[in-house]
Amino acid sequence: MNQHTLYIEMNPTPEVLERVLRVTRHRGFNVCHMHMSSMDRKANIAVTVASERPIEHLTKQLDKLYDVQQCRLEVSAARIANG
Repeated sequence: MNQHTLYIEMNPTPEVLERVLRVTRHRGFNVCHMHMSSMDRKANIAVTVASERPIEHLTKQLDKLYDVQQCRLEVSAARIANG
């Protein structure tokens, strides 16, 4: 399984975490690790997911969520070196 780390900036609404996790599950990804922090007007999640599916299937859907401001994929140095 391929693992990817996503960094998601979003509005700190009560239901936004549930939406992110539901989309993740519906797209066929397993959550391996997650860290969330919340401030006044912004919440951040760093989530590591695993799946054989292309990560773009998940990132495109997360970007479409109403309360998500930005979803970016971390590209590791090992992936860059391997080409």
